[in-house]
Amino acid sequence: QVQLVESGGGLVQAGGSLRLSCAASGRTFSTYSMGWFRQAPGKEREFVATISWSGGNTIYADSVKGRFTISRDNAKSTVYLQMHNLKSEDTAVYYCASSRFSAPTRTGSYSDWGQGTQVTVSL
Repeated sequence: QVQLVESGGGLVQAGGSLRLSCAASGRTFSTYSMGWFRQAPGKEREFVATISWSGGNTIYADSVKGRFTISRDNAKSTVYLQMHNLKSEDTAVYYCASSRFSAPTRTGSYSDWGQGTQVTVSL
């Protein structure tokens, strides 16, 4: 059982940077893989990035490779998504989620989800 709360979303110009945070409650945060997903209007929720419980394994969607970095601080029970070189197509609601599987990329492999935070990239 993990409760997740995202923060850090907002409006940023194209080419800019933004860091999202996801704070988790509970005592077992470090036993979960964590992922970031996003959903834009008219689109399915899509995978962005995931990180294993130890932080040793990360996987990124092709669309964000080289621009986004996922990290976690288990002592703070927090996972981050650092976003650079933002593009208009990055505009979406971003969700963090936890999984008992090892760094999965499928939505259905995640058990708990945050409420989402809006990221809007302006031109």
